[in-house]
Amino acid sequence: MQTNLADFIKDSREGKEADHILRSCVHCGFCTATCPTYQLLGDELDGPRGRIYLIKQVLEGKPATLKTLQHLDRCLTCRNCETTCPSGVQYGRLVDIGRKLVEQQVQRPWSERLVRGALKTVLPRKWLFAPAMKAGQTLRPLLPQALQNKVPPAQAAGIWPQRRHARQMLLLDGCVQPSMAPNINAATARVLDALGVQLLVAAGAGCCGAIRYHLNQQEDGLDDMRRNIDAWWPAVEAGAEAIVMTASGCGVTVKDYGHLLAHDTAYAAKAQRISALTRDLSEILPEFETTLVARLAGKTRQRIAWHPPCTLQHGQQIRGKVEGLLRAVGVDVQLCADSHLCCGSAGTYSVLQPKLAYQLRDNKLNNLLATKPDRILSANIGCLTHLQSGTATPVQHWIELLDRALQEPA
Repeated sequence: MQTNLADFIKDSREGKEADHILRSCVHCGFCTATCPTYQLLGDELDGPRGRIYLIKQVLEGKPATLKTLQHLDRCLTCRNCETTCPSGVQYGRLVDIGRKLVEQQVQRPWSERLVRGALKTVLPRKWLFAPAMKAGQTLRPLLPQALQNKVPPAQAAGIWPQRRHARQMLLLDGCVQPSMAPNINAATARVLDALGVQLLVAAGAGCCGAIRYHLNQQEDGLDDMRRNIDAWWPAVEAGAEAIVMTASGCGVTVKDYGHLLAHDTAYAAKAQRISALTRDLSEILPEFETTLVARLAGKTRQRIAWHPPCTLQHGQQIRGKVEGLLRAVGVDVQLCADSHLCCGSAGTYSVLQPKLAYQLRDNKLNNLLATKPDRILSANIGCLTHLQSGTATPVQHWIELLDRALQEPA
């Protein structure tokens, strides 16, 4: 793709990156075949190729409009297009650059600014989000359905193991997951404890930075990343083997710290180290497959439908690891039709674009439930909550199944 970036951007760090990405696009259109919003809406501007053209126009100096903003807002950033693209176009990075520029030029309606401001303020701050979620769970039967969909019933976390092990790993506790589904991290700690690994939580770590960064409060998102690096660094220096991610949405962001902070001389080297240490849980447990198979023999005879989050299969390019491990320990794992497509959660997308999000959720659930599973398993808190809002079939994190099986008597 030929480019002629405007003077205001062409010599900047973001301009140079955008120019490189744009020039790698060959207009083939393969991306439209796997874009969820293009499949729903059938509009070229609601597919990756069309959005690339819109971003290119803004980068070349054409003023952005409210229509430009709307088409970029409708993008889930699922990055399915990156998996499909034969030219390796880094669409996710380009759309972040484009959204930032468009947001600077176009003023949103006050109602949108209010909702987005609330999300940026409350979600990343556990001290605000936790009491709000607790209040919502207490009043859940009285809430309208739209709010009930975002407020899962209260869940007990169970016991966090206290044994010390020579092998130690860090865990990103996260911002919303500890309040919405506290058992996920506790289950992870129990499973790893049973395998001889101690899981540590750094007190100062919090939101991975994705929420504010992807809502175009990018500098504040980078501050969240710097705070996590500072919180983890003592344990990294002390020899922590890995930084474990139980939410794939957080994992794809932390793995990108090295790129996002490459311009920060004070943090660039540390950010690269943090990204190199970061592992999705599905990258950790295969090491222990033999032990798990021996300990779980006969305990996991269930039929499950596996929903791979976009942040796992497209963002991190991790496919097959969860399914392989679960099958090895005896689980009947089913992948549904169109398992590559997004469920519609996509971080804050289900709040900001509810009509499209619920269409995608219902399409996904129809396919998942067609496999007739005992339960649906996934690997990201947003997907779990969004899918559960549309079905009575239990939707859980896959580590919870292993944890429950390990606790059963031999």
